[in-house]
Amino acid sequence: MNQVIRPIRADEWRSVKELRLVALKDPVAHLAFMETYEESVVRPDAFWRERAAGAAEGVRDRRQFVAVGPDGTWGGSVVMLVERAGEPDIFGDVSERSQGHLVGVFVRPEHRGSGVTDALFDTALAWAWEMGLDRVRLFVHEKNGRAEAFYRRAGFVPTGGSTAAPGDTGERDLEFVITRA
Repeated sequence: MNQVIRPIRADEWRSVKELRLVALKDPVAHLAFMETYEESVVRPDAFWRERAAGAAEGVRDRRQFVAVGPDGTWGGSVVMLVERAGEPDIFGDVSERSQGHLVGVFVRPEHRGSGVTDALFDTALAWAWEMGLDRVRLFVHEKNGRAEAFYRRAGFVPTGGSTAAPGDTGERDLEFVITRA
């Protein structure tokens, strides 16, 4: 792997936007993300500036990590959210415990299988542990076998919990967790 894994900077909003739009064109984007390309491509620059600033280096409640190639191209990204006990999570439910929540996982197809995803996860988990969290969760669509296989290999285990997948399809997003050793 020839990628450097690091947090984004607030001024990198254009790269945040570009990678997200690529991710939303992925064939399984409808299973993996809670927004569509059509919704996102028309968002104003102010939205992307705020999104980058809200997950940049130095932000304590969320951090976006990217894999940057020698030519400066971003090969992939993950976002770690910090959910605090007693506060609403991204679903609007009150968290029972403080934990991390991995979202926005995407690696460009040409970088899959190269170790980029492993490195992104290792970095995001290390940050969660440094933040004092003992548990990290994520959700994967019940039909996204490729992602589920990776998450299991990375040490995540199903909790039996789930939530309705976006849209009115009757499908589920399954909860997986990993705890600090």
